[in-house]
Amino acid sequence: MKPPRLNTRLDRRVVIKIGLTTILFTLILALALNRDFYNDSMISAYLSLALASAVIVLAMIRRSWLDLFWVLAGGLCLAVLDYRVMHFRPWLMAGFSFAGLAALATLGAHTIWAEAKDRALLLYGFLPAVLFVGSEWSATTLLDITEALHPKTFDLFLYSFDSSLGVQISFAVGQMFWKFPWVRFACLVTYIALPLPLALVYAARLRRRRETALAVMLAFLVTGPLGVLFYNMLPACGPVHLFGAAFPFHPLSTADAMRLNVAPVVIKGARNAIPSLHMAWVLLVWWNSRGLPRWIRGIALLFVALTVLATLGTGEHYFIDLVVAFPFSLMVQALCSYFLPLRSGERRTAFLFGTFATLTWLVLLSFTTRLFWISPLVPWAMIVGTIAPSVFFWRRLAAALEQAQPVRSRAAAAST
Repeated sequence: MKPPRLNTRLDRRVVIKIGLTTILFTLILALALNRDFYNDSMISAYLSLALASAVIVLAMIRRSWLDLFWVLAGGLCLAVLDYRVMHFRPWLMAGFSFAGLAALATLGAHTIWAEAKDRALLLYGFLPAVLFVGSEWSATTLLDITEALHPKTFDLFLYSFDSSLGVQISFAVGQMFWKFPWVRFACLVTYIALPLPLALVYAARLRRRRETALAVMLAFLVTGPLGVLFYNMLPACGPVHLFGAAFPFHPLSTADAMRLNVAPVVIKGARNAIPSLHMAWVLLVWWNSRGLPRWIRGIALLFVALTVLATLGTGEHYFIDLVVAFPFSLMVQALCSYFLPLRSGERRTAFLFGTFATLTWLVLLSFTTRLFWISPLVPWAMIVGTIAPSVFFWRRLAAALEQAQPVRSRAAAAST
């Protein structure tokens, strides 16, 4: 009687897997055929690339030409359904969404049908990919709430600080964008394509060492909600929203900026200036690409450089927004480095410095704008005193993690 019971057990597992696969494909189809989701999300530059990041995760984990075929075939089927059956209006960015949804379906199906020894790796690829897309989708709602809660912004406070440096960097980069359109184009593509290096570094980490990859993805995921929390502490929009058509060719003179009546002002736009989350994310990408192949490190560094230019040249950020992103990203990195106990000196120091420096900047920018005008040396010294320790404490934290991780890995292997 044992064989029949075994067969029944196997049949039950097959039925469950078929049911889960059916649910997965039904959800993918429901999203792809939903007109509101198509118009609000699938043609969005940011969310379409967030969906497309699933292709990178699948490719890095599986490295299968057959999977590529299924992604292309699945994406083509979704496009035919949307354009020929549902009669949606075609958009370029929707192509990335189709590929991303097909990759999620492929990755999810592999996760369901994989053997137990392979399922964990696939699950660690599938679930974070879904969570990251969900995080991007909910970001607009959180920013809308922040704008509703804070009709006035502190843009003049941030602009006053940038002017105290003696050079208005965002205006200078904005003028360079007009002079060199190809630089502007490259930077804008990089700015929009942020989800791709996040997926690349996470998937490479996942393939190299699964345990550390989860901490990396956790840092990527919590950056958004934590950043929105800080947006509510010092809401601001960016110089292009403050100056409008005057950006980037008509900044105030240094003398006029010094005499500026600094006060909250009513501005329309997302309150997502300080800290710059784009900068924080690419810093986390660069920091966590440590130990990965050189080509991945090169891509990460390229995104850091072009993101600096993009955030400034588009007028979406002041220079100080990028500076505060350093301690903020350090705080996030330390918070999510759960392989080190919180009582560890390297993790505790990194977290405390990152949190203290971020909050200190918000306080100083809110209440002591005249301090920065004493001399240009004052704000520049404070910038160096923020970035240099942030990099130093991160290097200490990274070294501590590299020493602790092999011990944890050997302990886990010994227990299995």
